Amino acid sequence: MLLTGGGSGGVRPFRKDGGGPLDRRLPWPQQRRVLRRWRRTRPFWGGLLLILGGAELLLVPLSPLTVLVSLGLGGIAAVGIGIALVVAGLFLWFLPHTHHYVSVNALILSVLSFAATNLGGFLVGMLLGIAGSAMGFGWTPVPEDAEEDPAPPRVRDGQGTRTLAVLLPVVIVAGIVNGSPARAVPPGAPPAAEPIVAARTPPTITTTLFAPQAFIVAGVTEIPTADGPLKVMVLRMKAASLTDYALRTRDGGDELALGADTLDLSGSVTLYLTKFKGCIEGLLCLTFTPDRLPVPPLVPPFVFMTDVSAEQALVTSDSIVAGGLSLKASA
Repeated sequence: MLLTGGGSGGVRPFRKDGGGPLDRRLPWPQQRRVLRRWRRTRPFWGGLLLILGGAELLLVPLSPLTVLVSLGLGGIAAVGIGIALVVAGLFLWFLPHTHHYVSVNALILSVLSFAATNLGGFLVGMLLGIAGSAMGFGWTPVPEDAEEDPAPPRVRDGQGTRTLAVLLPVVIVAGIVNGSPARAVPPGAPPAAEPIVAARTPPTITTTLFAPQAFIVAGVTEIPTADGPLKVMVLRMKAASLTDYALRTRDGGDELALGADTLDLSGSVTLYLTKFKGCIEGLLCLTFTPDRLPVPPLVPPFVFMTDVSAEQALVTSDSIVAGGLSLKASA
């Protein structure tokens, strides 16, 4: 303890460990000092936000709400992602040296919760997870023997890491929306093939069950048609199976109808749709369009749709296997 002169000529104590008048009046000063030192040697606030975000995702499926955006398997996903975010927050508290790896994985789970768990717990859990992941990634270690109220340095160590933490959610979300990254064309490579021109009027397809077999990466783009560019939703996946598939064209004088009991697509499957209507998990029926409600940027493989009706401008796949194929034409 040091002594310093007061304003009235007397002397008053000056505490080296800091603390204002309110801090000196609160009880348990020694315990609070130990807790403060422990908190400053780990990404405490980032871990706290992850725990709160995970708890919110866990509580939404258990709430008394009668209408939820995702039910059934979506509720199981909410529990799984919620527990994973809580565990990630505890990792930031008790294993702070793993904050980079844990924060990146927690950020991916937080973004994924938008499509898998009731719109990310109605956005609250997702936003808490994203903020906690960014804070955990950008945390800079503080020595345990540092003063409790150290003066801020003029040049902060790890400033680049904190800047990257702010940009990391933006980069990951942009990468999900844009799909796979662009590939550079090596020198001397042959020119790219001419783009496929879609029909003037997209044919209508119906199926009783649409089940993707891998993650769906979705976005919005334009494809060429005989009448000019057409704005469509792009769905990319590894494979998909359709039951009671039916396709009807509306481009030209005669109407063609193509049917199949089963249709299996595999290998770099890409669907270009102007409209996509169906019931998620057979419970929640929605209509997706490029302008009003596009498909979420990332959809997990366990999400299936029933009673699907879509306007399919174009489809590409490495392999298409149809069972019970039929073809009809009518004037």
